[in-house]
Amino acid sequence: MTFPIRIGVQLQPQHSTDYHQMRDAVRRCEDIGVDVVFNWDHFFPLYGDPEGAHYECWTMLGAWAEQTSRVEIGALVSCNSYRNPELLADMARTVDHISGGRLILGIGSGWKQKDYDEYGYDFGTVGSRLDDLAAALPRIKSRLAKLNPAPTRDIPILIGGQGEKKTLRLVAEHGDIWHGFTNAETYPGKAEVLDRHCKDVGREPGQIERSSGVEGRDAATIVANAEALAGLGVTLLTVGCDGPDYNLAAAEALIGWRDNR
Repeated sequence: MTFPIRIGVQLQPQHSTDYHQMRDAVRRCEDIGVDVVFNWDHFFPLYGDPEGAHYECWTMLGAWAEQTSRVEIGALVSCNSYRNPELLADMARTVDHISGGRLILGIGSGWKQKDYDEYGYDFGTVGSRLDDLAAALPRIKSRLAKLNPAPTRDIPILIGGQGEKKTLRLVAEHGDIWHGFTNAETYPGKAEVLDRHCKDVGREPGQIERSSGVEGRDAATIVANAEALAGLGVTLLTVGCDGPDYNLAAAEALIGWRDNR
C-alpha cells in the first residue's frame, strides 16, 4: 500500500490561558494546508511551568471536529489508562460523526506519573500499563462494531510507542498508523522489529502507515530531517507547536517541501 506524504501539527494544549488562541491556530492549520492536527492527552504541561495553563484532550477534539471541515484530527496520543475502553470507543465514534469522518484514534499506554497521581489513576508499571493497552484494543474495536449509529468509516487507530517486545507487537496486531517517537537514526531498527511482528501475525507491513515527529530549530534542518525520514518510508510527518503563540513557521516549511517534492 502506498501512502501519500502528509504533514501533521501537534498543537500542544499548554501555556495558553485563552482557548481562542488554540481555536485560531486550528483555523490557521487548515488554511495553510496541514493534513492532520493533533493535540495530546495530558493534564499538566509537559515542559515549561509544570503548573501552567493546560486543557483536556477529548473535549477539545469535539470542538475541533465542529470547527474544521477538511483536516483530520486526533490525539498524539490518548492515554489508555484515563478512560474505559468502551467509553473511549463511543467518544471516538461521536467525534468521528461530528467531524464527518476525520478522526484518527491515537492511543498509547501512558507514562506521565503526575497525571496519574493528581487525577487518581493507578500508575502501575510499564509492563502493567502495556498489558492494559493490549486488553483494551480488542474491546475498543468490539465496541466500535456495536455502536448505533456506526462510525462513518473504519476509524484509523494510531498506536504510539517503540517498545520492541510489546508495543510494536500491538501495532502489528491492531494499528493502522505507527508513531514511533523516532528519528532518522533510530527509525530503521524499530521498523525492522515491527516488520518481524507483522510477519508473525500474518500481516503485510505495508498496510501500516509510518508516522514520526520532525525535529529541528530552523526551516532548513526541519526539511532535511523530513526528507531523511521520508526516504526511510515515513509518510506522516508532524511538528510540535506550543502555546500561547502557536507559531506555524515549521509547518509552513514542511508544507512547502511536501508540495514541491
